[in-house]
Amino acid sequence: MALQFTRHRRLRQTANMRALVRENFLRVEDLIYPVFVIEGNAIKNEISSMSGIFQFSLDRLSEEMDEVVSLGVKSVLLFGIPSEKDECGTGAYHDHGIVQEATRFIKERYPDIIVVADTCLCEYTSHGHCGMIENEEVLNDPSLELLAQTAVSQARAGADIIAPSNMMDGFVAAIRQGLDEAGFENVPIMSYAVKYASAFYGPFRDAADSTPQFGDRKAYQMDPANRIEAFREAESDVNEGADFLIVKPGMPYLDIVRDVKNQFHLPVVTYNVSGEYSMVKAAAQNGWIDEKAVVLEMLTGMKRAGSDLIITYHAKEAARWLSE
Repeated sequence: MALQFTRHRRLRQTANMRALVRENFLRVEDLIYPVFVIEGNAIKNEISSMSGIFQFSLDRLSEEMDEVVSLGVKSVLLFGIPSEKDECGTGAYHDHGIVQEATRFIKERYPDIIVVADTCLCEYTSHGHCGMIENEEVLNDPSLELLAQTAVSQARAGADIIAPSNMMDGFVAAIRQGLDEAGFENVPIMSYAVKYASAFYGPFRDAADSTPQFGDRKAYQMDPANRIEAFREAESDVNEGADFLIVKPGMPYLDIVRDVKNQFHLPVVTYNVSGEYSMVKAAAQNGWIDEKAVVLEMLTGMKRAGSDLIITYHAKEAARWLSE
């Protein structure tokens, strides 16, 4: 008797056949590129733990932005490194803070680029935490007022999207209220809704000079062992007025990306974080992997898991490869 089985390989025989039945696609428009801006002049500092990623002063920012635009990347996420820090993170919400000035710079010269402003205090506080401190405890409610001030100052500078990453309870509600009262009711919030207390953030802390001076962030970022908690966090942000939901990090949390995509009806953004980037870079530089193949597979996997958008340090390289 003849064997009875399904011939799945019929749809995999050629490149054109595989393209015909492909379910998920990665586009350059899906990518958001993080950019680090630093106070000072004539600065282009490569991040030692992030090969190919730099801190730029405003007078050299065009070097980065010209390349971003030429590659067709439509969106950037701005992080700022101030020259001075204090207990309250004043540089975060100063109208002439580094992110505010970089936003004006980009919107004046590259008006079609979508500027997403990271809204947090950790890069600007002398203690490196994401809020106000008292007796080495991060205070939730007093921090909300400063975060709202930060968001309003960023919107006033021209930011298209506010992206609060601090993980204080009620941060979306406070920022939404602050924006609305200041006349920025049409500025959307891309909330870091599900942000884990991850070991994959190490290289970013080199780039943003944001390592906590004491303790850690486990009291306000999520426990990597938890899944159901992600639903509670995301639901709160939806109810408070979020317009996008970020899951961070990416690769170790693709189950959470799918959960959030299935549960909520907002665009889902995955943050392919610094540690993921640096591991791929290190392996590629050692000749252990095919960097192009691995990066495109990784980003496509994030799309398959449910990501509408991906924040990634690979954005420029991926844009080149996608255009080939």
